[in-house]
Amino acid sequence: MASLPVEILYGLYLGVLTGLVPALIAWLLGFGFKYFTGITIPGLGVVGLGVMIAGLNGGLLALADPSLTGSANQLRLTVALLVVLMGTLYAHGQGDKMGASLPRRMSLRELTKRTLSADVVELVGGRGQVKITVVGDVGDLEGYPPLPAALREAIRAETWTFPADLPLVELESRVAAALRTEYDLVEVSVTLDERARATVSAAPPTSGLSKHLKPGERAVSVDGLVPTGAARGDEVAALADGERFDARLLGVVEDGEAASAATAVDAGTPPNAEPDGGERAESRANAAETTASTATGGPARVTLALARQPATTLLGADDVRLIVTSRGSRREFELVGLLRRTGKRFRRFTVGAKSELAGATLGETGLRDVHGVVVLAIRHDGSWSVAPRGTRSVAAGDDLLVVGGKSALDAFGEVVS
Repeated sequence: MASLPVEILYGLYLGVLTGLVPALIAWLLGFGFKYFTGITIPGLGVVGLGVMIAGLNGGLLALADPSLTGSANQLRLTVALLVVLMGTLYAHGQGDKMGASLPRRMSLRELTKRTLSADVVELVGGRGQVKITVVGDVGDLEGYPPLPAALREAIRAETWTFPADLPLVELESRVAAALRTEYDLVEVSVTLDERARATVSAAPPTSGLSKHLKPGERAVSVDGLVPTGAARGDEVAALADGERFDARLLGVVEDGEAASAATAVDAGTPPNAEPDGGERAESRANAAETTASTATGGPARVTLALARQPATTLLGADDVRLIVTSRGSRREFELVGLLRRTGKRFRRFTVGAKSELAGATLGETGLRDVHGVVVLAIRHDGSWSVAPRGTRSVAAGDDLLVVGGKSALDAFGEVVS
């Protein structure tokens, strides 16, 4: 047996020689997993793999192998094994670090990216568009309450139009975002096939009272005298035992029925959803009327939102009366509310270079008669023109603020582009 320094040098030489390939494989594993998936694989598993590749039976258990510990070359083999271990672990760490720092331009989803079938793409104005529809029943998400039947049917009847050059992953994200915005859903899962058919699972909107409270507020329910016409959201003054408390009305219960729009969520109709026009718009409007009715006046059970100290005082009061305070008149909101109740929506479009509207006047296009929409404003060179006349010309690149039904706006969007 050679001297100790020679044995150590032999071990280092043997470890470097046999550890090159395991170190390279460890680097590739660390870099590949981190770059493409963002996941760091356990270093212990990579080290064990590297040792086995180096030809030592049993991986890390080779340190206790009798054939190694009882060998005449025990020292040099042990040093070689340690070199392989450290080299493999170091290479894996460097690969993982490089995979995290390198700008990520690819992912596994992009490498397996699916595209739309050519026969579902429609050419409009020289650009491809695709119409996405929901197929099958709208499913429920595990861990969430089931969707109400009315909400399930409303989602099932939805359609969307997007550019056809978007990958399916992006289209799935856009459909999910549209459903969250439209129906105030807690969670949405969307899967598209190559024929632009969407399979949707969703969780209904939450209807908890706490989401209507501002930071620092408390909700209390008291019996009191309520003015006729009071409804959720009104700013009120609660008069109790000679004191006045400013509060916000969250709900009114008269004869066992809640006159609060908060129950609209439980009925499957989100309070902030815009009507779509047609039968769905009418059904949503009817549902809103049923659940958001105002108080008829007189004794009732009311829920108020106010600061913590006034809430504690109000709970101990014997006689409570409410005064609805004025917040001013906003005529523009009255117009928006009127349009929404009739099934209308607002949308902004940009006129394309090949659009039939480019170079024509509003009067020549006949938007109201032909397309069923009305242009409320036009932006040209950064400045808006409100309520344009029929002699106003439209140029490519102009932004149009248009009001109309959902189907009419979808069709008009194809003409504008």
